[in-house]
Order: sequence, then C-alpha cells, then structure tokens
Amino acid sequence: MKTKKQSRIDSIEKRIAAITNVTQKILNEISHLRELSIGTLELVKLMEGYDEALEKLQTKVTTKPKEEKKLDLDVE
Repeated sequence: MKTKKQSRIDSIEKRIAAITNVTQKILNEISHLRELSIGTLELVKLMEGYDEALEKLQTKVTTKPKEEKKLDLDVE
C-alpha cells in the first residue's frame, strides 16, 4: 500500500512542478510583451505626425456613438 501512495504523491509532485514551470514561462512572456509594447509605443511617439494622429483618434473616440455593434449571424 505504501508504494502506491508514494507513487501517487510523486505523480502529484511532478504535476505541480510542471504547472509551476508553465506558470513561470507565462509570467516571463507577459513581462516580455509588456516591455515590447512600451518600446513600440515610445517608438511611435517619435514618428512624425504622432500628435496629429493622436488628436484625430481622440476626436474619433469622443464622437463615436456609444451603441456597440453586435455580431450579425444569419441562422437558418
């Protein structure tokens, strides 16, 4: 009996270790994506016409109707 319990515990420990590894990789990837997005934003800010494009976007967002578009599916 003891070996069955021990093998089950070993299996659970391996699963926990695998989940921990996956979680750490996900956190690393999120950190990388955050750094990449910040760098991309800073690069875009340096481009010509950024201020004008930002003003147009702000105007578009503020004048946009509040009604959300619904996905139109034709079900027959």
